[in-house]
Parts: sequence; structure tokens; C-alpha cells
Amino acid sequence: MLRIRKLDIFVLKSFGTLFIGTFFICLFIFMLQFLWKYVDELVGKGLEMSVLIQFFYYSALSLIPMSMPLAILLAALITFGNFGERYELLAMKAAGISLFEIMRPLIVFVVILSCASFFFQNVVGPQAQAKLYTMLWSMKQKSPELDIPEGVFYDEIDGYNLYVKKKNRETGILYDVTIYELSNGFENARIISADSGRLEMTADKKHLYLHLYDGHLFENLRSQNTNAKNIPYRRESFREKHSLIEFDSDFNLMDANFMSNQSNSKNLKMLQVSIDSMTVMSDSIGRKYYTDARTGVFQTASGLSKQDTARIEAADIGDYNVDSLFNRSTLAQKQKIISSAVSRAENQQSDWNFKSLTIGTNDQNIRRHRTEWHQKFTLSLSCLFFFFIGAPLGAIIRKGGLGMPVVISVLIFIIYYVINNMGYKMARDGKWIMFVGMWLSSAVLAPLGVFLTYKSNRDSVVLNADAYINWFKRVLGVRSVRHIFRKEVIIHDPDYAALSGEVDSLTHKCLAYMTMHRLVKAPNYYNLWMNEEADHDLIGINDHLGSLIDEMSNTKSIKLLNILNNYPIIPVAAHACPFHINWLNMLCGVLFPIGLFFYFRIWIFRIRLQKDLECVISTNKNVQAILNDKLD
Repeated sequence: MLRIRKLDIFVLKSFGTLFIGTFFICLFIFMLQFLWKYVDELVGKGLEMSVLIQFFYYSALSLIPMSMPLAILLAALITFGNFGERYELLAMKAAGISLFEIMRPLIVFVVILSCASFFFQNVVGPQAQAKLYTMLWSMKQKSPELDIPEGVFYDEIDGYNLYVKKKNRETGILYDVTIYELSNGFENARIISADSGRLEMTADKKHLYLHLYDGHLFENLRSQNTNAKNIPYRRESFREKHSLIEFDSDFNLMDANFMSNQSNSKNLKMLQVSIDSMTVMSDSIGRKYYTDARTGVFQTASGLSKQDTARIEAADIGDYNVDSLFNRSTLAQKQKIISSAVSRAENQQSDWNFKSLTIGTNDQNIRRHRTEWHQKFTLSLSCLFFFFIGAPLGAIIRKGGLGMPVVISVLIFIIYYVINNMGYKMARDGKWIMFVGMWLSSAVLAPLGVFLTYKSNRDSVVLNADAYINWFKRVLGVRSVRHIFRKEVIIHDPDYAALSGEVDSLTHKCLAYMTMHRLVKAPNYYNLWMNEEADHDLIGINDHLGSLIDEMSNTKSIKLLNILNNYPIIPVAAHACPFHINWLNMLCGVLFPIGLFFYFRIWIFRIRLQKDLECVISTNKNVQAILNDKLD
């Protein structure tokens, strides 16, 4: 028990240190992405440091649930990658401890982190979101910091357009100032042109104090319109002119109650209450619209007597020839009937468009609240899923540090982010079922985590690049070459006399095999697929060749070692049926296009096997010559 407890502490300490570092890195990255999205609301507003600190604080709180899954994935990858790279994982498994037992303390720790993530989303997150977006809307409403540029029109002051040709930044004096006051519209603008001026902010930061020198003022005495030919105007020249312009530059925080109806500012209980109330309201509105639809179109026009109204309501349209009645009407009556019909149709269209918009808006709000309800669970569970992906991957790839783990983590998180956003938008827009859209990413991550955990616990080579490279080499027929080097220590020299006889025996076996099988000739198509036995003769030749090479590699002769590298590596199954299952080979032969492909492939391998055996025979002659020299 003590050994396991120490191991648990060691694993937790290794993971915890990395998790803290990766968490703050991920949080910083997400905050940069968030700030880049709203950079226009922050720059040029002259915001105080306290306001910016609050903004960063609330944005960090709201981004904690998003940063935690990526931090867990990256920390798990690096931790188990370090264990594998430093052979610590191998030592643990050699001591009889399985990978699941190594992961057990971290599973408990990650479950606690998942609960903490859920707590942030359900308790802290809604309050932080409400505060954050209240500040964002307040920043949007704040007037920009007053900094009038040179040579361009400045329109950030409401109702005014200023043009300054040049300004002195040390004294604040503006030169060649032109001001358009647009409070009464562009056509009735009040124009002021001055040689110089100065613009100051009042002490309460509610107004701008404008000082103008040596200029002129132009304005119309009455509003200009298209019918007027002569419009009186007033021109004024002045040496000094002072005026106040309303310009609120203070940061005024909006009331947070405007966020009370937003889905991201509510916890689970509030979301469920809102969903229930909106569903009841939608049902009642729908029933009301249904009743109106059945009775509203057949309502009679006002102004009729009760007897006429009763007769019209009791009338059956099938008893009348409407076309005949319309054709017998006068032109004025026809125009009146058509105008009335068009008017009623347009009114009905407007009415139904408004009703459709009302129902659609309410349904959209319900879907937004439901997506937020589901997201509180899916984002928390993703922490656990990412751990079961990261830990086995780290144990498989056995690479620590910030190189390969970071690349793999980013790729996995991008895939998760794309799938999650796709499901979220489809569910939010009503194109998919809510449960399917919101739990799509979890349905992808959970089987992947189970698969990787199972493969890693069984020491599978599922992510071993060499295994896939060797498989492709076998498929494409690419073979390796022998690399036999001189051994540093040789205890016994080979028995050259016995080896000479073994080499002759191998040569006779190769000649007999080539004579019996006639490898260059095209094989029989039917017999090829029906023969399910292994080629024991070739297997024996390959084993004989391997034992000879192992024995002769103990020699001190460099010349003999160089000749041994000329022996080919013989694939013993490439010239036979492609599969080890008999019925699969027969099926491949029946499917003629597929069978024809494998038939020519096998024929090519038979021709190559012929060349390999010829190479073995020629190499045996060279080896035999060296062995004879040794014996002499």
C-alpha cells in the first residue's frame, strides 16, 4: 500500500505541476483570441485602468471552462509522454502495475476538475457573463477619446463633422478649422470656418469647450426644401467665438438587468424555468393564432345589418357562380372588388408575417436556452474525455516536452472545436435534434478515449509509425537490405568445413525449388485461389539461409561479411494467396477485377522470387570460394 500511495503522489505531482502551467497558457491564448474579437471596443476610448482590470477579470472567469479541457489534454499528453521517454512507464509496468492503475489517481483528480468546471459554468459563469457583456455594451456606448487627426474629417462627435488642416500638438492650437453642424440635417448644415481654434474638455467631462478665432459662420434662416427657389441665409464674421458641445466622455456602466433575459447569464434552474415559461407562452400563442386562423379570414365587413351578416355567414359559396357574379358587375364594382381582395390579402400577409416572426423569435429563444443547458454538461464532461485521450496517447507516442504533444493537442482540440460548433449551430438553428447536435462532440470523443485507453493498456502499436511503414512496404513490395557488421567480440570462429557443405545443400534446394515450381511461368488461376497451404519448401529454404548467415556472421573476415550483405531478404508468402482465410481468397478470385489485380501481383512476386533464388545461388558460389580459401 505504501508503494502505491507514493506512486500516486508522484503521478499527481507530475500531472498537477504541468496542468497549472498549461492551464494558464491556454487561458492566456483564449483571452488573446477574445480580446482580438473586441479590440475595437477597447482601443481609443480612454478607459481607466480599473475598468480594464474588471474587463480582463470577468473575461478570464468566463473562459475558464473552455481552457480547462485543452489544459487537461496537453498536461496528460506531456506527463505520460515524459514517463515513456524517461522509461518510468516501462519501470511501472515491469513492476506489475497496469496503465489503468497508474491513471487511477489522475482519474479522481480529473473528475474533481470536471465538477469544478461545472460549478464555474453554473454558478460563477452566468454572473461573470452578465458582468462582462454589460461592460462590453457600456464600452460600445462610450464616446471615443478625443483625438482629432490632421487632413481628414472627424465625425466621432455626435452631430458634428470637423476638419483640421494642421494642429500644434504641444499647444493644442488647431489651424484652418472647418466645422459642419449637422443637427438639422445635411442640407441645412451650419458651417463654421475659422483661421485657428482650440478644443478643451470641461471639468465634468460632459461637454467640449470650443474656442474659434478669425472666422465666418454660414446658416440658412429656414429649412431648405426642393420647392423653394430662394432661401434666406445668414453670414457672420467673428474675431472670437466660444461654444459648448455636448460630449460625454465618462464611462457609464449600464444596468445589468438588460442581460437578465440572455441564456448565457442563467444557471441550470433559471434556464429550466425560462424554458418552461417560454414553452407555455408559445403553446398559448399558437392556440390563439390557430383560433384566429379558423375564424379571422371569414369575418364579415363592418357596417352590415344583423340580418345581412346572418345571411352572409349562413351562405354556402358552392351555391353561387362567383365568376358569373364578377363578370356581371360594372367596371367600378370590379375595381372595388379587386382592390378589396388585394387589400385583405396584403393585410393577412402582414398579419401572418408578424405572427410568424413572433413564434420564430420565441422558438429561437427556447433553442438558445436549451443549447446553453446542454452545454453546461458537455463542456464539463469533455475534461474527462480529453484526459482519456491524452493519457493513452502520451503513453503510446512516448514523447514529452512541448513539441509533439502540443501539435497533437492542437489538432485534437481543433477537430473537437469544429465538431462541437457544427453540432451547436445546427441545434441552435433547429436543423438538428437538440440532443444529437449538442452531444455530437461527446459521442465522438468518448469512443476515441475508450479505444485509445484499451490499446495503450494492451501495449498496442496503434500509433507506432514503424508498424505502418512496414505494412506499406509489404503491400508495395519494398524490401529492406541486410546490414551485417563485424562483431566486437567473437568467442568461437565458425566451422568453415561444415559451412561449405551447408552452402552446397542450400544451392541444391534452391535449384530443386526453381525446377519444380517454374516461377517465371504464369500460375494457374483456379489453383492459385484454392491452395490454402503455406509454401513449406520455401520456408525451409529461408530458415536454412538465415541459420547460415547467423553462423557466418561470427567470422573475422571482412570480405566474407561484405558478401553476406548480398543475400536477399526473401518474403515467403508474397507469391502465394493474399489472405490467410480460405473463403476470403475464394471470394477474391470470384470477384474477377479484384482477383485479376492480385493475380498479376502474385505473378510479379513469383518472378522476383526467381531472381532472389538466382541471387542466393550466385552468392553461394562467392561464399564457397572464400570458404575454400579458409580451408586451404
